[in-house]
Amino acid sequence: MKTQVSTDRNSAVELLRQGEAVALPTETVYGLAADALNPIAVAKIFEAKGRPRFDPLIIHLPDPGWLEKVADPLEQDRRLVSSLAEKFWPGPFTMVLPKRDIIPEIVTAGLETVAVRISAHPIFSEIVSAFGKPLSAPSANRFGRISPTTAKHVLDELNGHIPLIIDAGPTTHGIESTIVAVHDGKIDIERVELAQVAKPGQLPSHYAPKTPLRIVDNLKSFTPMTNERYALLAWTPIKNDERFVAIRNLSRQQDLREAAANLFRYLRELDALDVDLIVAERVPGEGLGAAILDRLQRASHG
Repeated sequence: MKTQVSTDRNSAVELLRQGEAVALPTETVYGLAADALNPIAVAKIFEAKGRPRFDPLIIHLPDPGWLEKVADPLEQDRRLVSSLAEKFWPGPFTMVLPKRDIIPEIVTAGLETVAVRISAHPIFSEIVSAFGKPLSAPSANRFGRISPTTAKHVLDELNGHIPLIIDAGPTTHGIESTIVAVHDGKIDIERVELAQVAKPGQLPSHYAPKTPLRIVDNLKSFTPMTNERYALLAWTPIKNDERFVAIRNLSRQQDLREAAANLFRYLRELDALDVDLIVAERVPGEGLGAAILDRLQRASHG
C-alpha cells in the first residue's frame, strides 16, 4: 500500500466510506480515523498501529445531536452532561458515558462506556460532518511511539500502512484530550493518552467473561468431562461438534480483522449461556492475532 499525503478532503471522506483508516489533523495530535460504527474499519486502526492489545478508543462526533445516539447517560447525569458539552465542545474535551448498542464492542474494548468528543479542528470537523457518522481516531502513530503533530510524523510512522494522510500543518495543542468520566452526578478528570480512554486501574476493567475460559492449541486434544457443558470460540472453521453446546466462529475466512471485530460480542454471547467452560482455539500470534490472544489469555487467567 502506498500512502498519499494530500489536502484533498473529499478523498478522505470517500476512503472513510469505503471502510478505510486515514490520518486526519485534530487540534491535539494527528488522529488515525475510521468509521466508529464499522467494526472491521476499527480493526484496521489496531492493525495499522500495531497494537499488541485492545484499548478503548475515543470517538469523535459530527455534531452534538449524535451524543444521544451513541451514549445513554444516567438520568441524574443528563443535566451535567449537557452543561459540559455546551461549555467545552467543540474542543479537546472528552466525556466517558454509558454506551448504546450502536457502538461496536471493539471500540470500547468490552467496556460498557464510550468516550466521546467533538473536535474543534476545522478540517477534521469538515470531514466528519461530510462523512456524517462518528469517527474513532486515536493518535496516528505506531504503538508505544510519540504522538504525531505533523503529517510528516504520521508518514514516518505509518507509511505503507494506511492509504491517506490529510496534511493541515502542525497541530495547535500538541497534547492529548482531557477526559471526564461522568457518573452519579459527579466528574473525574484526568489527562490520558488520546489512544487510550483508560489506563489500568483508573476506570472500570475491560470485559472478561464470568465463565472460565481455556485456550487450546489443538481441538482434537480436548476431552470433555462427563455432565459438563462447553462452548467453543473457534478459529478453525467448524459448523458442528457434539462436544460443545454452542460454537462461535471468529472468522470462517480466518480473517484476523473480522476475528478482532467479532471477539467481544462472541465472548459475551457464550458467557451468557451459563456453560461450565468456554474453550477458545488459539489464533495466529502475528498482527491483530497478538491482540486477540492477549484478551483471551487475560480472560483465561480470570
